Amino acid sequence: MRYRYAAEADAPAMARLFAANHHDALTEAQRAAQGFVQGGFGAEALRGMARDGELLVADAGQGRVAGLLALSVARDMGDPPAAVLGLLRAQDGLLWQGRPLAGVPWLLYGPVVVDAEFRGHGVARGLFERALGAAAGRAELLVAFIEAGNAPSWKVHVDAFGMVPLGEYAVGGRTYTAVATPAVPAGPSAR
Repeated sequence: MRYRYAAEADAPAMARLFAANHHDALTEAQRAAQGFVQGGFGAEALRGMARDGELLVADAGQGRVAGLLALSVARDMGDPPAAVLGLLRAQDGLLWQGRPLAGVPWLLYGPVVVDAEFRGHGVARGLFERALGAAAGRAELLVAFIEAGNAPSWKVHVDAFGMVPLGEYAVGGRTYTAVATPAVPAGPSAR
């Protein structure tokens, strides 16, 4: 598996992967078992994000995208989704090591999605580690949000990767937990 920045040519494959794992494309049982992504990320949006260097992919070869992960500056998004706007509004009440998130340079981590065929083979971990390296020097933290009820995402990001919950916020009747990790990988004693 090769981890790299996405190219504009990856947009159709990324859009198919995103659409296949979108909240609205899955049954409740599928969402509970595998998690889900949300937001509107069609081929054109993904092409623009690739052009701007905001997407990482797990390249399985022969034009196959096994996974993707977005890294963005949330405050610079032209038309951020409601959950991102809620995160931006909640920053003063979300604390990282005693400091409000609003005072810490951070990058938005996500959405992240792995093709069903490649789950359980370290693809999410590879994307996560690539994101840590890509963020070094650009931000102190990677920050994600996990919607209440998305237990698979919690299991991966908090339980397995060690992202730290910063607090909850609500948008449009949905509750999210903001989670974060240092952009530079820390040794075992530093976390």
